[in-house]
Amino acid sequence: MRTILVINSKGGAGKTTLTTNLASYYASQKIRTAILDCDPQGSSMQWLRQRPGHVENIHGANAAPTNGAAPLNSHRMWVPDNTETLIIDAPAGIKGMLLQDMVRRSSFIVIPVAPSPIDIHATASFIKELFLVGGARNSKAKIAVIANRVRDSSPGYEALERFLTALKLPFLTKISDSDNYIRAVERGLGVFEMEETDTLAERQEFMPIFRWLDGHAHVPVNQDGGSSDKVVSIEQSGKFSGLRTTGKTLISSILSATGKFKNIS
Repeated sequence: MRTILVINSKGGAGKTTLTTNLASYYASQKIRTAILDCDPQGSSMQWLRQRPGHVENIHGANAAPTNGAAPLNSHRMWVPDNTETLIIDAPAGIKGMLLQDMVRRSSFIVIPVAPSPIDIHATASFIKELFLVGGARNSKAKIAVIANRVRDSSPGYEALERFLTALKLPFLTKISDSDNYIRAVERGLGVFEMEETDTLAERQEFMPIFRWLDGHAHVPVNQDGGSSDKVVSIEQSGKFSGLRTTGKTLISSILSATGKFKNIS
């Protein structure tokens, strides 16, 4: 089973929008898909209840923690044995044992980040937690970041770009703050299940994520919105290969390289 963890401890990063569109895409490709909704708000479960009968079925499991810290196997949940792709919608404020358990179960970890100073700062702290406490530095899961809820003139996007460049994580794509995502959620659909001519731009935004998840070389986004042929991975990055041995000191130096996170320790 391919397990995709959509996670950021900062609320409002757009985790559910990402989760539902990933799930609906794989379901539309006749891939047996399930969502494990660990968020107490239950947004993914609500989306599943809205789905019309003519689209492909997606199994939903409610695994929202009761105390914010319990491991996944302590929750009442069930995912069909024949599931091919499982997408975990993680809660905000995740930490401790629950974070460790989610990381351990994941094949891929996707971190959405909104382009605002508050979101960037919170994500910097979360990535430290992910590697130093969550066990990501010893995990085999592949990790990447996307810029989410980006407007045409997002004032914080350049700061986000610098932050992601300093991390040397794969930066897959920019997801726009499009009304089509709102319309899709309201109807229990993903953009790949809506009229293609109306959602062409949104579909193109998601394709680098699917290429990365399916093991194909992704095309990283650069500042001007174009792309390059260079693929940056955690294993190939000199900075992140050192995480296995240098730990906290190296993480701090990476975050400080942006010039905006020098006080994070």
